[in-house]
Amino acid sequence: MKNPIFILCYLTSALALGAAEKPNVLFIAIDDLRPELGCYGATQVKSPHIDKLAAGGITFTRAYCQVPICMGSRASLLTGILPTAKRFVGDCRAGVDVPNAATLPEVFRKDGYTTLSNGKIFHSPEDTADRSWSEPPMKPSNTMKSLDPETNRLLTKEKQRGRIYESPDVADDAYPDWQVARKTIDDLRRLKAGGKPFFLACGFMKPHMPFYAPKKYWDLYEREKVEIADNRQRPKNAPIYLKGSGEFRSYHLGDFDEKSEDFDRMMRHGYMACVSYTDKLVGDVIAELERLGLAENTIVIIWGDHGWHLGEHSFWGKHNTMHLATRVPLIVKVPGKKAGSSASLVETSDLYPTLCSLAGIAVPKTVQGRTFAALLDTPEQPFREAAYSRFMTGDAVFTADFSYTSYNNGKAKMLYDLKKDPDENMNVAGKPEYIETAKKMAALLKQRQIEAEQFGKK
Repeated sequence: MKNPIFILCYLTSALALGAAEKPNVLFIAIDDLRPELGCYGATQVKSPHIDKLAAGGITFTRAYCQVPICMGSRASLLTGILPTAKRFVGDCRAGVDVPNAATLPEVFRKDGYTTLSNGKIFHSPEDTADRSWSEPPMKPSNTMKSLDPETNRLLTKEKQRGRIYESPDVADDAYPDWQVARKTIDDLRRLKAGGKPFFLACGFMKPHMPFYAPKKYWDLYEREKVEIADNRQRPKNAPIYLKGSGEFRSYHLGDFDEKSEDFDRMMRHGYMACVSYTDKLVGDVIAELERLGLAENTIVIIWGDHGWHLGEHSFWGKHNTMHLATRVPLIVKVPGKKAGSSASLVETSDLYPTLCSLAGIAVPKTVQGRTFAALLDTPEQPFREAAYSRFMTGDAVFTADFSYTSYNNGKAKMLYDLKKDPDENMNVAGKPEYIETAKKMAALLKQRQIEAEQFGKK
């Protein structure tokens, strides 16, 4: 009979080895970030830290969110479930809309991971918190408030959220996103000491409005040189159902006229300043991951929850199914995998099964997304024929060449030729030469709608 002490030591070593082989996950969510980054070819914005990370991973250039609004997009991604006209609509909760579906952090937690949430991950921190996270989620305070008490007092009288921009000469720690970065860095240190695999989620609010960032990030750009959209007109032949977001009007616009070029320039300036501020905080977190020696066994994800209009068609924000509102940044860095970019169509619901497959975790049957893990080895291969997204009464699909939206079950339609018209300035749904294309896109959309409706019927 073998020595029981030997057997105990062997089993302990085997368990420790198994735990060490499990990859960690650093899951970075950035609110309202469209692919306005250097690694996506944006020439104005300064994002060196995210660009550096992207240089070591796969940058997905045609990734789409399922719902172009924070609540629905996050609920869909974190459950891997597609939206419908009755699911992930408005002020939704994963725990309410799909109460029996395991969340992404939940399956990692059940597999022995420590799962932590800092900042904005689910739209509401309490959503599925008890089963998703090993500890109560961290939420920073005063995420929307100006640093000027008098400004807040005056604006409250006007029933506004606050001024839409400010650039005080303050340190990085003046705003709540710094708290998120600091907590994440502290967590990395104790997770390193703890020795267990982890799923650490870090959610930054900026560049979500209001555009508040320390002055040094505004100073990275010269206002008079900020380029504004050259297609501020409404898309030709667009149906009345197409609308821009009115969210920006809930803030005080200062002395700016929203129809002026000066307003456009200020808004773009503020957005880019906030992107650069967030980029610096992302860099701080990644630097600590590397300093601790954790990068070699940690999958790093950076994603935006939806796209954002920056004055194109005079729209500011998300809240529609156009290409700019639904296309998102998605960067995946996996140790040992090649670096590059992929133009394959992927959806944010695909991230759930992809991370499970990379970690060797069984994918729950409730998940409707598909793993794109193979693209990390061969990023040029095709993946989806069409990506699906929806908002309010509009259901949309995107292919390599076209974007298509059906409103109110076909009462109105939009079709844009992304090869000839990448800025979506001309709705060609009614043109004779696009009749067959419109039929094909409608059929693809129907397939995805049927797929979405299958949840809960198996």
